[in-house]
Amino acid sequence: MERRSFIRKAGASAATGGAILAAPAIISAQPTIRWRLASSFPKSLDTIYGAAEVMSKAVSAMSGGKFQISVHAAGELVPAFQVLDAVQQGNIEMGHTALYYFFGKDPTWAVATAIPFGLNCRQFQAWWYQGGGSQIFNEFAEKSAGVYTMLAGNTGAQMGGWFRKEVTSVEDLKGLKFRVGGFAGQVLTKLGVVPQQIPGGDIYPALEKGTIDAAEWIGPYDDEKLGFNKVAKFYYYPGWWEGGPGLHAIVNQKALATLTPEYKAILEAAAEQANGFMMAKYDAVNPQALKRLVGSGTQLKPFPRPVMDACFKAAQEVYTETNAANANFKKVSDHYFNFQRDQISWFRVTENTFDDYMASAKR
Repeated sequence: MERRSFIRKAGASAATGGAILAAPAIISAQPTIRWRLASSFPKSLDTIYGAAEVMSKAVSAMSGGKFQISVHAAGELVPAFQVLDAVQQGNIEMGHTALYYFFGKDPTWAVATAIPFGLNCRQFQAWWYQGGGSQIFNEFAEKSAGVYTMLAGNTGAQMGGWFRKEVTSVEDLKGLKFRVGGFAGQVLTKLGVVPQQIPGGDIYPALEKGTIDAAEWIGPYDDEKLGFNKVAKFYYYPGWWEGGPGLHAIVNQKALATLTPEYKAILEAAAEQANGFMMAKYDAVNPQALKRLVGSGTQLKPFPRPVMDACFKAAQEVYTETNAANANFKKVSDHYFNFQRDQISWFRVTENTFDDYMASAKR
């Protein structure tokens, strides 16, 4: 009996060893590939831009250096808001971007990043990875632009932005020139806001010169890097239009079809690694950045409840109008909001209760 047991264990070890020995052979049999990736973000933002670098390095490491992706900041290959076009046309193989930048092409693109009063980070990832979100959205992305999308980052709930003047009522929004992207601009238009879509690297001079009255970007860490606190002192929260915005790696479908199954698996795994990196990094660095901002004179303020309620009402009106006009949006957003209903019920029981208690206990 002992002899038979030994033989079985030896056989299993040999099989495992064979698999390990086979791995380098599989890699060596792969073709050498060089791709280019255009980011929508400047290099100075080491977290949101850095996620693409994390993905690139992971692809290289897992392929033994045979699959290389060079990462290019916004403006190096194409402007920030032309990344989707460049990938769709096959001028570059990949991009890393916030898909709500392309809201003007079709509002459905916004659902893959964030839409007002939508999912938070964990809920979004549950929808994308386990709730069917990836499948239903990629059906749209392939049909609409010939691209495949992979979740490759999340910032978590964002801040509401930097304002030169206080916002005490809905009236204060009227005529406000506000740098805000995607769906939120359409919602805020109903309340008299004049939305401005400006790339991250151009926000500071616009705010400094008074071309705009207010601007939102991401959160304390990146906002501090861009120096917004030097030109506007009121810092509002929450960014109700971005409860858990996802960033995506987008790949031209024809380029994707040239990859071996092993390279496709490597690319997916690398995107997931970038996704985990971004949220963890922001959670690690935002608290200290917020302390520094407040310590330097920034006035931290919540949006008044009447303002939040007015924005929520306006968002529902925009959703109703958009659903009636766009079948793609209705299909994807219905799926998204149906998933959200159960998520809110579940989070209310434990996550929200725990977080609220800890916030009061550690005050």
